Amino acid sequence: MTNDELLDKAIRRVPDFPKPGILFYDITSVLTQPEVFKHCIDRMLELYKDVHFDAVAAAESRGFLFAAPFAEKLGLPLVLVRKKGKLPGDVYRTSYALEYGTAEIEIHKSDVQKGASYLLVDDLIATGGTLDAARRLIEMGGGTVSDVFGVIGLPDLNYEEALKPMKVSTLINFSGK
Repeated sequence: MTNDELLDKAIRRVPDFPKPGILFYDITSVLTQPEVFKHCIDRMLELYKDVHFDAVAAAESRGFLFAAPFAEKLGLPLVLVRKKGKLPGDVYRTSYALEYGTAEIEIHKSDVQKGASYLLVDDLIATGGTLDAARRLIEMGGGTVSDVFGVIGLPDLNYEEALKPMKVSTLINFSGK
């Protein structure tokens, strides 16, 4: 079995979560299999070996799990994008629509460097709303985002349109319908 097939097999499918009609792709089972988790980080390193970033920004909370080892291996700062009220101090804040509701996210103002380039990381990209909101937060601080990474992509939900002109890369895609 290839590493990509192991990744596919490792992702748990949970019907009707967090509400009826939603099929949730759960990456926590990837974390219980070190060889599959390592494959994800290795593939990220391969994908971005020739791309320059000044920092990595990750969406709460599962995005942190993939962004942290990636950023550490490249010696890059890791910037956390968190839910409203989770960060102390001065923050940039924005609201956005989820595929099943609305939310607000924040980023520390002091963590965003003017003129710096960022890679945005999350575990799953559905509609692109969270990552588009994260991009807006970075732009509020004068940073730029050219690339977005997700372990899982649901391209049927048109995230590429929502995330234009950023380049979107995923390791595995599933139907979002």
